[in-house]
This record gives sequence, structure tokens and C-alpha cells, in this order.
Amino acid sequence: MSTAKASSESRVTLHQLMLPEHANAHSNVHGGVILRMVDEAGAIAAMRHARLPCVTISIDSMTFRQPVHLGELLICTATVTWVGRSAIEVHCDVHAENPITGIVSHTNSAFLVFVALGPDGKPTAAPALALRDEDERRRFEEGKIRQAHRIGARSERAR
Repeated sequence: MSTAKASSESRVTLHQLMLPEHANAHSNVHGGVILRMVDEAGAIAAMRHARLPCVTISIDSMTFRQPVHLGELLICTATVTWVGRSAIEVHCDVHAENPITGIVSHTNSAFLVFVALGPDGKPTAAPALALRDEDERRRFEEGKIRQAHRIGARSERAR
């Protein structure tokens, strides 16, 4: 297995101008469009970290704090926060920027979990996450707690 990697090595930011084809019935950006971009940003960050194909296995709750309007730039920034054996947790922040006024607003955030896949298409070990400072260590410990909660909730549902 390769050596531990810093979250900065895999961080990704995607930008997309929101156009009429992204609109919902209320002339705002459809939540599914935002969710798709969050998933794409998260997947890229996970694959950059693992240098392997990665698939989404979980998206934690996502609350839309405010609408994203047509003509705004949707910005998704994804950062790896926790890594288990094959699971990779990614935090994605979503912002909307009015490119004319420059006003930027935070619209939502989500944690996603991906699994690194080996050549056989089965889960395989991902590189450890190098923790460079206290903030990264805190995010990693919080990620470990979230993952334990996810596993516990999955076990409860299986009963």
C-alpha cells in the first residue's frame, strides 16, 4: 500500500454556471443538479486520494439552506476528511457566486463516503490520511465518529 497522503493532495473545486437546463419548476437550480455536482466533486477527491476507482456508498443528510439561482456560479469544494481501510469520507462545501456582483453565499454542505475498488471491482485498501495539523486531526476524529454512527445505523436497519 502507498504512503499516507495529505488532504490537500486530493482537494478539488468544481465550478459550473447554472443555466436554464438546470432549473426546477420554481426557476431555481434543481436540488438534483446540486447533488450530482456534490457527488462528482466528492468522487474526484476520493479517486485522487486513492488513485483507484471509487464508488459512492453514502451521502449524509444535506439541507439546502437557500436556493441557487440561474446565472450563478455553483462552486463545490471537496476535501478528504477521514479514511478507513477502503472507505474514504469526503466533505463537500457548496457555494453560489453571483458573477456580476461577486457576492458568494454558502448554500449547503454534505459528507459523502466512497469505497476504493481494486482491479477485481471489490473494495480494496486506500492510502491512509496524513494528518498535518490539529484541525485535520479533529476532522479525522469527527469522521471516525460519523463512520461508527453510519455502521451502527446500518446494523440497526438490518435487524
